[in-house]
Formats: sequence, C-alpha cells, structure tokens
Amino acid sequence: MMGRISNVPKTISKTTKPVRRKNRAAAPSLPYEDSLIESLKDRNEAAAYLEAAIEDGDQAVLMLALRHVAQAQGGVAEIARRAKLTREATYKMLSKVGNPALSSLTAVLAATGLRLSVMPVEKRQKKATATKLVGIKAIKAELQAA
Repeated sequence: MMGRISNVPKTISKTTKPVRRKNRAAAPSLPYEDSLIESLKDRNEAAAYLEAAIEDGDQAVLMLALRHVAQAQGGVAEIARRAKLTREATYKMLSKVGNPALSSLTAVLAATGLRLSVMPVEKRQKKATATKLVGIKAIKAELQAA
C-alpha cells in the first residue's frame, strides 16, 4: 500500500499562491461613431469616406461604411423608404455579409444623395482625411471583433 511518506504537512511557498493582479484594462476611448456620423452628413465627406472604403477592397468594409452614411443621412429605415426598398432588405444589404444587387446599391446611394462613378486609375487622387482613415480602421476592428 502506497501512502504518504511523511506525516508532516506539505508547505506551500508564497510564490505558489495566486497573485492578485490589478485590473489593467485599457482606458475607455471616446466613441468614434458619433463624430463620424456627424461628419458624414456632409455629402462630400460621405463620398470621400465611401471612396476610401472602396479603395480598401473589402466588401464588408464598404457595406458598413455605406451603413454609416445611411445613418448620417436620416437613418437606414428612412434611406430604405427613399430608395423604395424594404427596411429589412436594406438592413441586410448594409450588413457585413451584405451582397446587394447593383440596382439596390444605386438606389441606396441615390437616396443618400450620391451616385457611382468610374475614373481612370492613373487620375485617382488619394483624398484620405483623418476622419475617413479612423472610420475605415474602426470598421476593420469591428469586423475582426465579430
């Protein structure tokens, strides 16, 4: 029969006790969406923001950027009404998994006061402002967190 070799209680050193750590959570940052939505009320800012999202090349980024523009221009439900689309279909289209038909995309853009445009590659200008870059980075972080 195998038993304890010694009757002396086992001592535990201080280093094996659990260490209480201070909460080292990052300080909360200011929400970017409020200031972003406010800046996207300007159609020129909205157009530049969507252009930056298109240049990023990620469809999910573009759909969430378009949702931000829709929120700034009266809300997704209002944009759906102006575009003559159902509210549910518009919310789905403007989600990160949205895959709108060209007719739906152009209808939503028209409802926000914007339109699609094509330009030669060599004449494109980088117009990235701090607001656009912060917004695109925030969308990417949101997508990665989901």
